[in-house]
Formats: sequence, structure tokens, C-alpha cells
Amino acid sequence: MNTREQSWAEAMCAERRGERPVYEIFLREFAVSLRRIVAARLSRLHLSAAETEDVVQEVLIAVHSKRDQWDPSRPLMPWLNAITRYKMIDAARRLRRDIKLRIELTDDEWSDLSGSSGTDPVHNAADLERMISVLPAGQQSVVRAIGLDGATPREAASRLGMSEGAVRVAFHRSLKTLMAAAHKRFEG
Repeated sequence: MNTREQSWAEAMCAERRGERPVYEIFLREFAVSLRRIVAARLSRLHLSAAETEDVVQEVLIAVHSKRDQWDPSRPLMPWLNAITRYKMIDAARRLRRDIKLRIELTDDEWSDLSGSSGTDPVHNAADLERMISVLPAGQQSVVRAIGLDGATPREAASRLGMSEGAVRVAFHRSLKTLMAAAHKRFEG
């Protein structure tokens, strides 16, 4: 067993004894390692690396919720790898299915969307506000900062007191929600 695997296995055992700080260090270290692995696998599958944080969080949640199922007499890494593999398979299936609804726009295309289209700007603003209002409060703030005010993710993160990664994830999730709502509205 290598040193990292041994220290992570000890952390998993420590969690069972109620030593949460050691376990939290393991989760942070595992997440760092996991981000590199997930980003590389998503890239090899020709899927967006922007999904990395979502997949990492899904794996961490699975590890945490199934932590009592790991047998300390067995190596930890194969157990972690199996959870990661299954979560990657689930994510790849979901992403390939969702890609049909996804629209990737450049900054210029986003600007064109908010530009003059010959319709009543007051009516458009009201429609836009109505759509944004269905999002959770944190996502609303991110969408307004980036989508309406034109802030960069870094500027929005600073303004909202969030990490830049969290802003990117929130914005991406918001766009997925808004695109699905718009799709329903125009298809239904």
C-alpha cells in the first residue's frame, strides 16, 4: 500500500472513531486528486471540462454516504476507483443526453442576445426577470452579475463573496435550468 493510500485509509478509519478533522483533510486531498482525473477523463470523452466540479462533488458525496461500506481490511484505492468509475459513467451518459439541449455561446453572441432586436425592451426585461426569478437566490445573483451586468466570473465572485469556481458552476447550472425552461416554453 502506498503512503497516500495508507494515510487516506487511516483517515477513513479515524472518521469511524469520530475524528472528523482527519477525515475532512482526506476529503480535501482526494478532491484535489479527483479534479485532475475527472477533467482528463471528460476531455478524453470529448465532454466539457466545465462539468468537472459537478462530477467531483457527486463522487465525494457517494464516498461520504457509502463510507461505512468500505472494509478496512481491504485496500482503499480500488474502492475509491470503483465509485469514481461509476459516477463518471453516470455523468457521461447524462452529459451526452443533455448535450442536445446545450447551447455554447461566445461572449459576442451573448452580447448580441441582449442587443436590440426590434421588440419592446421593457417587455423583454420583464420576461427575462420572470425567467430568472425561478432560480434559487444565489443563482439569480450570479446570472444577474454575469448575464445582465456583464461581469466576468472573477468579478462576480469578488462581488458576491464566492469562489470563481463556485460562480462558474452556479452560472452553468443556471443556464441549464433557463435553457430547459425556454425549451419547454417554446416547444410546449
